[in-house]
Amino acid sequence: MSDSTSIAGQPARRGVPGGATPAQSCVGLVTGVAGRAFSIRSGGLEAVGRRAASCLLEPVAGDTVACLLVAPDELWVVAVLQREEGAAHLLRSGAPLKIEAPELSFEITRFELRAARAEMVVGEAEFSSSRLRVVAGAIKLVGLALNSVFDRVTHFSKHHLRTTQGIDRVQATHLEIEADQLLRLSGEHALINGGKLVKTRGGQIHFG
Repeated sequence: MSDSTSIAGQPARRGVPGGATPAQSCVGLVTGVAGRAFSIRSGGLEAVGRRAASCLLEPVAGDTVACLLVAPDELWVVAVLQREEGAAHLLRSGAPLKIEAPELSFEITRFELRAARAEMVVGEAEFSSSRLRVVAGAIKLVGLALNSVFDRVTHFSKHHLRTTQGIDRVQATHLEIEADQLLRLSGEHALINGGKLVKTRGGQIHFG
């Protein structure tokens, strides 16, 4: 095909610099998709093309696309110009994709992320939500300090083991410890101080 051939009624660009590969642009309609190949119809031209690396939006059947014809059997889809209203949009990259910007923001109604592995490294993070639900097989938290403030805390576990190297203090207006079978308090020194009353009751009471 010479550089004077026209596509879909559009004249080809003339004056291609010597040694450069001539190319012609056209606007076509995606009539079919087979893997990474796209069937394009532009006027009387029907060809199979591929998506250019710059076209991140995955074309679908019915899209109006901008194409670049490099050779009779080499057609590239460089952009999706129009799509039916309400159709889903898919951004696809065959290689790792990296975004760099001073600031990035999203305003969406619903956000969903699916990944085999996710990593996030930030200097400082803040998360605000009216309700948060986390479901995981195992959770591990490692840090220097943990501060939590709640109006009510409910905890249930089959086994609960807690180890504190320093002071473990509980301060409450009313404190109850209840065991179905055995309650054991052990220490090198044990002190029980009742400001007004200390009462011990049981079927048998042993001292010593």
